[in-house]
Amino acid sequence: MSSIQKIKLSIPQLLWIILASVLTTGAMRLLSFYVPLLSNFTPMGAMAIFGGAYFADKWKAGLVSIVTLFVTDVFVNYLYMNKVVLWYGNSALWLYGSLIAMIFIGSLIKKANVTNVLLASLASVAIHWLLTDIEPWLYSSYYDKGLLGYGESLLMAIPFERNMLLADAFFGAVLFGGYALIKNRFTSAQVSGAQI
Repeated sequence: MSSIQKIKLSIPQLLWIILASVLTTGAMRLLSFYVPLLSNFTPMGAMAIFGGAYFADKWKAGLVSIVTLFVTDVFVNYLYMNKVVLWYGNSALWLYGSLIAMIFIGSLIKKANVTNVLLASLASVAIHWLLTDIEPWLYSSYYDKGLLGYGESLLMAIPFERNMLLADAFFGAVLFGGYALIKNRFTSAQVSGAQI
């Protein structure tokens, strides 16, 4: 893979990306509703990292991530609670904050290669893990309020974070690898056309 060349998105392109993001994430979240073993196996983290790495305007990467999470949350929360829930409390803040951190981590990638994308995925999952487990530790009756309780909360989240790491690796390969492949083919076609 190569050095990052930033993408300037027009508003129509941004809207198409948001639609694709909502549909793919929504499909994976729906699948995990019926197959709980796949819980947290979504493209959300990989999309945030990719947007942070490639989008020239970071606010657009943030908009894609936040709109995707909000829309799919409304849908998934309806499945679980049989009612429309637009905001589900303090835990949402930690989750949205972790997405913003993932975009920042993606922005640190200067050269798109397997090592850098995997390191960004590991860092993103670690931040997600540490942030999103604060709320259940602080506000649920399952865990003691000391460091041992927080550690127990983190241990209980390992299966979900493992799925997120696998999803980031899979969807990261699709996004970063697919984009590099399309860019190389487009560049090769332009060079071939110029030589004729």
